[in-house]
Amino acid sequence: MAENNQGTTPVDRLRASVEGRVLVPGDADFEQACKVYLGGMDQRPDVVVQPADAADVARVVAIARDSGVPFGVKSGGHSPWALTNGGIVLHLASLRELDIDPESRTAWAGAGLTAGEFTKAAHEHGLALGFGDTPSVGLGGITVGGGVGYLYRRDGLTIDHLLAAEIVTADGQVRVVDADNDPDLFWAIRGGGGNFGVLTRMKYRLHELSTVYAGLLVLPATPETIAGYSKLSLEAPRALTSIVNMFAAPEMPFIPEDKVGTPVMLTMFVYAGEGEAAEQALAPFRNLAEPYADMIEQIPFPNIYEEEEDDWLPIAAARNLFMDDIDLADAEIMLERLAASTADMAAVQIRPLGGGVAADVAEDATAYGHRGRNFMLNLASIYSDLENADTHAAWVDDFTVTLQKGVPGVYVNFLEDDSAARIGEAYSEQTWARLRSVKQTYDPGNLFRVNNNIPPSGDN
Repeated sequence: MAENNQGTTPVDRLRASVEGRVLVPGDADFEQACKVYLGGMDQRPDVVVQPADAADVARVVAIARDSGVPFGVKSGGHSPWALTNGGIVLHLASLRELDIDPESRTAWAGAGLTAGEFTKAAHEHGLALGFGDTPSVGLGGITVGGGVGYLYRRDGLTIDHLLAAEIVTADGQVRVVDADNDPDLFWAIRGGGGNFGVLTRMKYRLHELSTVYAGLLVLPATPETIAGYSKLSLEAPRALTSIVNMFAAPEMPFIPEDKVGTPVMLTMFVYAGEGEAAEQALAPFRNLAEPYADMIEQIPFPNIYEEEEDDWLPIAAARNLFMDDIDLADAEIMLERLAASTADMAAVQIRPLGGGVAADVAEDATAYGHRGRNFMLNLASIYSDLENADTHAAWVDDFTVTLQKGVPGVYVNFLEDDSAARIGEAYSEQTWARLRSVKQTYDPGNLFRVNNNIPPSGDN
């Protein structure tokens, strides 16, 4: 059993108590269980537990609480901040229950399932729910933060369709929470992140959807196309959601040879529908400039997810922010900063919001903040020259401050190593105070702190 400055990790007690798997360094699946989306993460726990069910989770929570060792919770997907140095990591990928009721259009899903797995299963019934923009993201992790995927302009956030959840709190209780049972806790887990317990199952409301008009539209990135896209995206019908990534074009089959190295916009459009309405919704974007490539077509909804490289673990400095408008001057700044980066790849991602995110749910109905903001941005500097890590971090920090224009804001699921400094930006002052109060009620000892942490109100 390994030692650390907070106590001894009780590996033998875990083995004697849980029905699931208990992995330690040297076990065949230990390294895979410690794998997260980002590269450069070298934390290693003493033990990883893959629980058999919620009762197992409750046992692990009690043991972690009693032992005082570091305790992280890793969902089924990216989980970049779930690892600990020493201590225990609870790995939920083993919780894979899925029960879809086509008649009521609801589903109970285990927290260890991924967005891609759930989407394929729901599609067999002609149903869908928006999660993230990659198939490998875990349902538990994305849900507690909010959930911004390819249907949010039509349907809102993932949490807007969370009907109930099974959660293990710090006292070791297994609770089923909803609008009538532990309503404050149910409010908090819809946007407050993994601060209040371990979600083991979630009940979702689903929507009828089989095919979408979707795919990549590749345009030159100029101040005019960036500002034009931003304006059009907010004017578009709610059925149309898009996410654009801008960077210097690498060599790709659909990029003209003479355009390699020039700024491009790779925009993924998803229109929840088909026919003439879909064509009309996309026409203004196609007219912004002569496309380098137009891959938009009618496809089954699960096909929105592209295949991912399992072995690619990017090392990146990244920041998230919100903006209310993006004009020509903003677009010029984006292009100037991209050109000035010394990273292997520098990128700006824009997610136009509005639609169901802003219109369908009251600002205080969930813990998610910033429903009224128009754009969510991610700035990334992907690099391999580790000796210049501080330079790349400074690039994204300065870029963020410039674009925010003094109006801070961040999406809790996209916080990076700036988490401790910026967690308060994810919420309004009133929401922050309420979240800390709920934390004080359900986790006064801050057991769940290896995350984007919200301290209990009793902490100074």
